[in-house]
Amino acid sequence: MSVPNRRLALIVHNVRSAHNVGSLLRTADGMGVEQVIFTGYTPYPEAPADERPPHVRRKASAAIAKTALGAEKSLAWKHYGDLQECVDELAGQGFMIIALEQTAAAGDLADFHPGDAVALVVGNEVDGLDGPALKLTDMQLQIPMMGAKESFNVSVAAAIALYHLRHLDKNPS
Repeated sequence: MSVPNRRLALIVHNVRSAHNVGSLLRTADGMGVEQVIFTGYTPYPEAPADERPPHVRRKASAAIAKTALGAEKSLAWKHYGDLQECVDELAGQGFMIIALEQTAAAGDLADFHPGDAVALVVGNEVDGLDGPALKLTDMQLQIPMMGAKESFNVSVAAAIALYHLRHLDKNPS
């Protein structure tokens, strides 16, 4: 059952590919995410009062736009250089901070019953989220893998998790 009033945020930390960023924005738009936050060195679209050099802004925005297909313009997003500042702000707004990462402590995404406000943190395409980033989260969840590969692409994994968070009933029967 869909839970349209559940508040969802997506934190994209140290993702290097602008094409993954665009895909994440498009997915977030489709799943009703209220805000996407880019942290660390994740590329992000051009913003008012953007302090990056003009050629960097233009290049990142053009690459993101190829896969975002306009979601970068219709979806609320922010950039923070510091993940801690982002997590503190969202926690202060009542969000539970969930890392999507394969760790010894990670629970199965399918067994997780989200509350009213969840911020999902995804990380680098190869290395995932590092120890300091994981320490900022309330819990870690993983998507069980059944094939030979150890993980999904970050944009695919986020899509699976956001779908689960958006459509899982708060009161399972």
